[in-house]
Amino acid sequence: MATPAPTGTAVDAAISRVLDAERAAREDVERATREAAAIVEDARATARAVAERAERRIRNLRAAFETRALRDVAAIDAQSLAQDAVRELTPEDLARLERAVAALSAALAGDGA
Repeated sequence: MATPAPTGTAVDAAISRVLDAERAAREDVERATREAAAIVEDARATARAVAERAERRIRNLRAAFETRALRDVAAIDAQSLAQDAVRELTPEDLARLERAVAALSAALAGDGA
């Protein structure tokens, strides 16, 4: 038995369905493209925010390190100056110095063995 030939109305309806499906697919692709672009822009904005926050933290750490280093160097300088300060020798200091000179002199002369 022969299959009846489709009527013009059935062909038009089939073409219409194909065109509707194609239009819907194109709209889906365009929507997906817009959504992907929005996701990419959100990711870029997040990356920029992270980079800015990291840069700010690094600047703060550098400033804190610099402040601490300057404070520590100033403390070391002050300590050094205090140690280099000339002070009057006490009689005990002079006696100890004389004994050390005598011992060194004796050791160099060979008298201490």
